[in-house]
Amino acid sequence: MQRVLVTGADGFTGRVLDPLLAARGWQVVGLRGPQGPDLLDLPALRAFVREAQPQAVVHLAGISFVAHDDVKAIYDANVVGTRNLLQSLHEACTTAPRQVILASSANIYGNSTHEPIGEDAPPQPANDYAVSKLAMEFAASLWRDRLPITVVRPFNYTGRGQAISFLVPKIVEAFRRRAETIELGNLEVERDFTDVRDVADVYVRLLDAAPGGVLNICSGRAVSLREVLAMAQEISGQRLEVRVNPAFVRANEVRRLRGDNARLLQRLPGWQPRPLRETLAWMLADS
Repeated sequence: MQRVLVTGADGFTGRVLDPLLAARGWQVVGLRGPQGPDLLDLPALRAFVREAQPQAVVHLAGISFVAHDDVKAIYDANVVGTRNLLQSLHEACTTAPRQVILASSANIYGNSTHEPIGEDAPPQPANDYAVSKLAMEFAASLWRDRLPITVVRPFNYTGRGQAISFLVPKIVEAFRRRAETIELGNLEVERDFTDVRDVADVYVRLLDAAPGGVLNICSGRAVSLREVLAMAQEISGQRLEVRVNPAFVRANEVRRLRGDNARLLQRLPGWQPRPLRETLAWMLADS
């Protein structure tokens, strides 16, 4: 059985990805929070990789919350941790993995003037999280001649199990609690949402695809926060009062993100993301 190393295996995406990989015959060797070495502990990480000898890698670990208030932690986790992983794979694997997938973010595009946003759009990161992900990509480029690296840039995605500090779970939780009010920021921001199950499916499919390059993971559709609220209201049959809290409106807010997934569909023919309404219904039905 082939082994795949998944960092962040106990995270939001990792918990969905793990059973999909097992169903496809992969033995998952996961770095799960306190289990296994810290990505910042290079000697321990190198020893872990030397023992695991993975045939493939999916690197999900890192800080994914844009408003995380510990800036040093963002750069340590997303840049230094990734570099340590790549160095360990190069130095400790007897045979190089056939695929190393690194999860970056569509946040690197910032307030792009491109519509939709393709992978060749110039980066315009507007926050430390986005800067850290772009820096991670540059760091990874130092290893491209030694490791088969594929960088993916997921746009916003959601689903059951995502922390309520994220926007869609916060809205879903309010409806599930039958709350009377909810406080949100700018209702006009538009995002390209994908279901976490479809994102995990991309990772599984990529393990059998040719490595290399940069790929957007997105639906190609932009939905405003106001539309998300309307869909949740229709599905649940509930109403709640929405209050705009100025404290939740970021000065450097990225107003609209809609991705171009043509390159991904070329690499993975047949992949089809489900509509956001289906994802919301799944989340609202969670018991």
